[in-house]
Amino acid sequence: MNFLSIFKRNLIFKLKKKIDIDKDQFNNDVQLDELFSFYKTDKANYIKSTKIYGHGYAKFYEKHFSNLRDKKLNILEIGSYSGSSAAAFVKYFKKSNIYCLDINLTKFIYKSKNIHPFGLDISNKRMIEKFLNKISFFENIKNFDIIIDDGSHILSDQLKAIDYFFKYLNKDGYYVIEDYRFSEFIPHLKDTDDPCVREIFEILKKNNKKDFKFISAETLENLKINSSNIFEYKGNQEISGIAFIKRSN
Repeated sequence: MNFLSIFKRNLIFKLKKKIDIDKDQFNNDVQLDELFSFYKTDKANYIKSTKIYGHGYAKFYEKHFSNLRDKKLNILEIGSYSGSSAAAFVKYFKKSNIYCLDINLTKFIYKSKNIHPFGLDISNKRMIEKFLNKISFFENIKNFDIIIDDGSHILSDQLKAIDYFFKYLNKDGYYVIEDYRFSEFIPHLKDTDDPCVREIFEILKKNNKKDFKFISAETLENLKINSSNIFEYKGNQEISGIAFIKRSN
C-alpha cells in the first residue's frame, strides 16, 4: 500500500460524518457481549433461527479482563475496520484510551474522546515508528496494557505484528491474537513457510529450537519466557480461535 493511497483514505475518514458514542449510556455492569452486539462486531454471539453466528469471543475477554475494566489502560488495536470493537471496548474500559491502527479508515464510523484512529500500514516500520513517536511525545505513552491483533489475519502480518509490538507490552499486560487459526483453514492466508501461530505456541511451550523468518530471536526469547501464560480458546465457528499471551516479565 503506497503513501498516496493511505493519504486519500485518511482524508476521506477525516471528512466523513461519524457516530458520536460518548452519548451512549450503559449500566456499569454491562457485559461485553452486549456491547459487542450493540456495536455490531463479529466478536459477539448472534442467534438466528437457533443457529449461532459470530465468533463468540466475549466470554474469553471477560475471563481475562473483567478485573481490569475499572483501571486506566492504554489499549492498542491492530485492525479496526468500522471501529465497532473499539466502541465496545471503550464502553467496557470506561477510563481507558484505545489507539486504532488500520490501513483503511474509510469504513470507520464511530468517534469518541477515548478512541484515537490512525490510518497506516503496520508492515511499514517507518509509519509505525512515526505513530509511536507521536503518542510518546504528545501523550507520554511508551507501552500498552493490552494489544489486540485483529488485522488482516494473513500469517506473515500476524508474525510481523507480534515481533514488532510485543516489546511494547507492559508487564502483566496482554497480547491478544484474534482468529489466530485462520491461516490453517484458508490457504491464501498461509503466505509463509513459518509455522502457523498455534504451531509456534507448541514450539514455545516445548522449548524447541527453531528459526523463523518473521520472528526475531529477541522476540522469540521473550515469548518463551512467557510461554506458560499462553491461553488458547475456540470460538463458535470451526475456524474461530482467540489466543491471549500475558507478559509476566
